[in-house]
This record gives sequence, C-alpha cells and structure tokens, in this order.
Amino acid sequence: MALGILEQLGLAATLIFALPVAVYGIQQIVDGQTALGVGVLVVAALMVLLPRRLTTPDDVPGTVAEKAVGSVVKAPGESSDESEE
Repeated sequence: MALGILEQLGLAATLIFALPVAVYGIQQIVDGQTALGVGVLVVAALMVLLPRRLTTPDDVPGTVAEKAVGSVVKAPGESSDESEE
C-alpha cells in the first residue's frame, strides 16, 4: 500500500520516537535482561504498527468519503451494462 505525503511524515515522526525505544530494548537483550528487552521491543513495534491499523475519529470522514466515491464512480474498465460481452 502506497503512503501519501502526510502518512510518510506521520510515519517519520513515529519512527523518531520508536527507534530509540527499540535500541534500548536491543541493549537490554545484549546485557542479559531478555524479558525487559523483548517487552521494550514489542512496545516499539506497537508504536509503529498501531497507528497504521487503528481507526481514529479523525479517520472516519475520510473513510466514509472513500466508500461514497467508490460506490458512485466506477473504475474505467467497469460497465453498468451486463449485456456487453
């Protein structure tokens, strides 16, 4: 799935905070604190993945508009006539 400009900026901002957390988790694993390190790595991964998967109230109008446009506008190859073969 291609990211738009704003989505790329949002991902970059998220990575600014998630990467140091991930590095700390890796350091903890190397130092022998495996449980803490893995837990911190999971938190870092969730910081990146959850905003992409969860729907927030800000996302609802865009999703509704996409569905409305998709139901009204047909793709260039589609036809409403089924008799054309």
